[in-house]
Amino acid sequence: MIPAAMTKTTSHINSMTGFARSTGTWRDFTWVWELKSVNGKNLDLRFRLPTGFDQIETAARNAASLAMKRGNVQINLSLQSGGGEATFKINTALLNELSAAAEALRDRLGSAPIQAENLLALRGVLEPGEQVLAEDDLRERDIVVLASFEQAVNDLVRARKDEGTRLSVVMEMQLQRIADLTEAARINPARSVEAIRKRIGEQVARLLEQSDSFDPQRLHQEAILLATRADIQEELDRLQSHISAARLLMASPEPVGRKFDFLAQEFNREANTLCSKANDPSLTAIGLDLKTIIDQLREQVQNIE
Repeated sequence: MIPAAMTKTTSHINSMTGFARSTGTWRDFTWVWELKSVNGKNLDLRFRLPTGFDQIETAARNAASLAMKRGNVQINLSLQSGGGEATFKINTALLNELSAAAEALRDRLGSAPIQAENLLALRGVLEPGEQVLAEDDLRERDIVVLASFEQAVNDLVRARKDEGTRLSVVMEMQLQRIADLTEAARINPARSVEAIRKRIGEQVARLLEQSDSFDPQRLHQEAILLATRADIQEELDRLQSHISAARLLMASPEPVGRKFDFLAQEFNREANTLCSKANDPSLTAIGLDLKTIIDQLREQVQNIE
């Protein structure tokens, strides 16, 4: 049985789920970084940056990769320029295409000529103009924007850590439940020598009642062999070992999601073997309870970084 003092684990588990938002200003520019992270087998960073900010993606990607190891992370930067006069540019290619289509339609219907302001009002024809910055100004702006991004990344890491703390509480309860069920199977009366001897004796007696041609000594030997094969001590010992390993993983400062996923599969394998070996309804019931709680644990493990 696991001592009560060993059931409390200082967890360093991080979740892969989190959200962070960071805002900033530079001169007349105002921006918002939004980062949303969900489960993923690897680290998948997906950036959506406005025109003129592609050059910062490499540095931003490196910063995020240093802070996180797994998860699908959506990264969005929205930008507004509030100062100075608004400038616009015309999408000439789109305007020519729409003009030709409008003229063709006017000729077919015999309608009045198309007004220029109507074409300019169509979506995509008139676009905001880009503000041209000197190279030094551009470098200064990018430094400030990247600093804001790093703050958002730090906030996201903190959110994932907070979620991991809540997750570890649930997982610790599940591990303790597995430990309790393992101990219940270990001390189950059906595994006692007296119970096994009685069960074997009853099985041999039933066979002898059906035919007197059986060799009682050989039947006892076969029954004992079957009882030995049905013994679940090895499975219980391995479950005990897996529980200890799981708590060590939870205390590790490194990302352990992949290792924990493998360990959860091992938990499930032992529970399946226990159920297949169980030769008493009470042990089968314990095995089924183990499978249920292990499945719940595996669901939580999918969230671990």
